[in-house]
Amino acid sequence: MEMLSGLKKLAGGRGEKQDDHDEKGGTEEKSLTTILPTHEDRASLLLLVVDSPAPFEVGDVTHVDPTKLEISGQSENELNVSDEKAAEEPAEQQPAEETAAKPEEGSQKAEQKAQKRREQLTKAFAKDDIVALKKASIAHFDQWRENVLERVGEVVNQKADDEDPAMKKAKEEESHRRNDNDQQQQPMASTTGTAAAALQDDRGLIDLQKLFPPQHTPLRDLDDAHRVLVLHSLLLLFLSLETYQAESRVLMLRLASALAVPPRVLAEDEGTVAKGLLEAAKHMSADEQKNERVDKNSTARKWKVGLGAAAGAVLRHPLLAAGVGTVMGGLGLGATATAGYLGALAGSAPLVGVLFGAYGGKMTGEMIDEYAKQVEDFAFLPVHPPSKREKSETRHLRVAIGISGWLLLESEVVDPWKALLASSTESFALRFELEAMLNLGNALTGYVASYAWGWAKKEIISRTIFAALSSALTLPYGLAKASRVIDNPFSVAKSRSDKAGAVLADALINKVQGERPVTLIGYSMGSRVIYACLNELANRKAFGLVESVCLIGAPVPSDTVAWRRIRSVVPGRIVNVYSTKDYLLGYLYRTSSLQYGVAGLQTVHDVEGVENVDVSDLVDGHTQYRFLIGSILQKVGVEGVDAEVVEQQMRSFRREEEKKKKGEAGEKSPEAEAEEMEREIERNTAKEKAIMRKPLLPPRPSA
Repeated sequence: MEMLSGLKKLAGGRGEKQDDHDEKGGTEEKSLTTILPTHEDRASLLLLVVDSPAPFEVGDVTHVDPTKLEISGQSENELNVSDEKAAEEPAEQQPAEETAAKPEEGSQKAEQKAQKRREQLTKAFAKDDIVALKKASIAHFDQWRENVLERVGEVVNQKADDEDPAMKKAKEEESHRRNDNDQQQQPMASTTGTAAAALQDDRGLIDLQKLFPPQHTPLRDLDDAHRVLVLHSLLLLFLSLETYQAESRVLMLRLASALAVPPRVLAEDEGTVAKGLLEAAKHMSADEQKNERVDKNSTARKWKVGLGAAAGAVLRHPLLAAGVGTVMGGLGLGATATAGYLGALAGSAPLVGVLFGAYGGKMTGEMIDEYAKQVEDFAFLPVHPPSKREKSETRHLRVAIGISGWLLLESEVVDPWKALLASSTESFALRFELEAMLNLGNALTGYVASYAWGWAKKEIISRTIFAALSSALTLPYGLAKASRVIDNPFSVAKSRSDKAGAVLADALINKVQGERPVTLIGYSMGSRVIYACLNELANRKAFGLVESVCLIGAPVPSDTVAWRRIRSVVPGRIVNVYSTKDYLLGYLYRTSSLQYGVAGLQTVHDVEGVENVDVSDLVDGHTQYRFLIGSILQKVGVEGVDAEVVEQQMRSFRREEEKKKKGEAGEKSPEAEAEEMEREIERNTAKEKAIMRKPLLPPRPSA
């Protein structure tokens, strides 16, 4: 917050530039027309928005680029099996001519495989459903871009203020109000040096520019405060579309990269804007709304409201003017410009309610009760529950939903996601099918400590994981019985996760989160929920809802076609976090479609924009993920991770590993061990169910 405070002082400070004062001695409020006084400056802004690349290559759902094709992506399992067979066969002496011919023969085989893969992908992408998905995604993106460009162009190309009587009058009223406030305040000291230094060498900015290489723009030569003000103005303009779509948020990140503004400054600004909107909406009565609301069928109801008209409407409400002008205008924009940029949103409490999902209540209200009838215990739990006093402080323009993949305690629905800072996003944890998740958690932890798993793991490691699994690893009868202890809970949890994903997609389509972009993060079965959710969104051609996703240790296929489908509904980052040492995941997945690969064990190939992050140095077992969420999110570069919580999780992880070493199982009868595990799983699940808080659904917040 210190950085943003410094920039506020720099942007709104007095006595820094003589031309910041009008003839009457009052401070002239800033706007895009004062920040960018020349036509060249404004043209640069428009070009920056126009030239920003699509959040993802819209056509890549069906495009096959032979220069980027990764042959190993199709048949990694096959290659590993071949390696194993080669290792088992004795080496034979080959004639010199045959040895010399091998490189050429290998090259021909590689080309044949590449050609075969191109043909397979081209055929798969030619299917009607994929072609229809591509057309729908292009149509959605084109409509969004048209709205954005029209809105930004309207403001940048507006006529001079002195030619607009409504704006002129509004500015005079604002000037008088600012003069009155100035007389009651002491002049601020200049903080130019402090604020300028705040934007230099920021680690977050460096990471952001790696993700989104900055476009060249003359606006980069503006001073720090004015670059922040340009970004702030664009945020308000995007919100005036009465929705903060995922594409808009990704564009804001691209613009921040181009303007060299760190992502944490953008996040703080989003929080400030959210607080200002909610505070202002509190003071708008129903009667005022009736007078201010425009007929739904009128085009003026949308953002196409003249700047002067919007500003004049807002300034007729002193409390609203104070909320919008002081809180959100704190970066330097006055109430007149702020309200004008927000359009109809600035004077409508219902529209603010729609943006925030009825002020956040929809995520814990009656709509969720309906979803809970379809999936047991379905609910969104606040990761950082607000007190009544600070309720508006925790609202944000972005929503993050964390999904745990298995449980030992009910509290683990929320605990891993406390690593997400409340100041960066409004975070929720998705709870679903508690009994199934508890069964799976107890089965996993019991099985990894068993002699049966120790034997199976050694067999897998002695070969390669895919070779072992593809050759249908055969267990002795007693060990096979022990494996069923875990196979059944895994199968049940997988099925329930698929259903929960479809229900989550329906909830997002019905805007439980309001008109805000959503980031989805999950580990283990939580990743499968996300995978199922994105597939359902693609089936229903629901775009603009999900900004970014992070799948950690995902028990889902790594199939190229499937991942391109889910890529089409995620304009921002899509991250696949995997560990090649997660032998338990591979073993559990042995009865599934291994020919498609397992995303939690390997990279996802041939999908533009998918980031593959190998955490094998951190994770060597599937049960470790729940303790390492914060560390993984830091490694991935997720916005707003709490370093203190990360350290707490690491301490818990080290304690758990010490306990595991002390309690390692010795050799025992497989049949007896299987029966013992079954009883232990039943006891632990029943115990946790007995102490779970009632009612299952959290109390609804008061209106």
